[in-house]
Amino acid sequence: MITYWLDYHERLTSALWQHLRLVSISLAIAFALAILIVALFSTKTKWLTSFIYFFSALYAVPSYAFFALLIPLTGLGTTTAIIVLTLYSEYILLRTFSTGIEQIDPTIIEAAQGMGMTPQQIFRKIQLPLATKSIFSGIRLALTSIIGIATIAATINAGGIGTILFDGLRTQNLVKLLWGTLLAVFLCVTSSFIFKIIEKIVVKKMGLEDV
Repeated sequence: MITYWLDYHERLTSALWQHLRLVSISLAIAFALAILIVALFSTKTKWLTSFIYFFSALYAVPSYAFFALLIPLTGLGTTTAIIVLTLYSEYILLRTFSTGIEQIDPTIIEAAQGMGMTPQQIFRKIQLPLATKSIFSGIRLALTSIIGIATIAATINAGGIGTILFDGLRTQNLVKLLWGTLLAVFLCVTSSFIFKIIEKIVVKKMGLEDV
């Protein structure tokens, strides 16, 4: 294990950064889209539910099949991988975001409406802050999910940790398989830990510790 790191540490770190880049871009796009959808349809329950069902149907599609379906349209490489990872993230984010907003005490919303606040003002100033914990929970869940799925992206030349894993499978090299697994676990645990710290800071700053 140590010998392999000394000989191929550049390849391992490169695969790790490629993986992190794929996951980060996909999650950022999915997050922006989820916030937009919830903001536009938070008062239109049927529409929001329809979006969740739509993305849940996409989430049920096996990753290999999803990649294969998109290759004729977007080709091999990073673009296809990011589209697939974004769509997989979207279901988790939408579900957790909408659940967080639905759990807000209706009397708070009624009070805001009585003060003359518009639906968008209520969303920005009340619903979004109060749903902070659910939002971070969704981000961590989506992150954990797509870190694993992103390893499959190596099969379409998108790079990442999957290149180490699939090379290990192809050559029956246990050391490569172990390093690929360790890198994936490391990325998953580290990123989840970082977001947990960020969540605590944000929640404390907003005074939502007891919410």
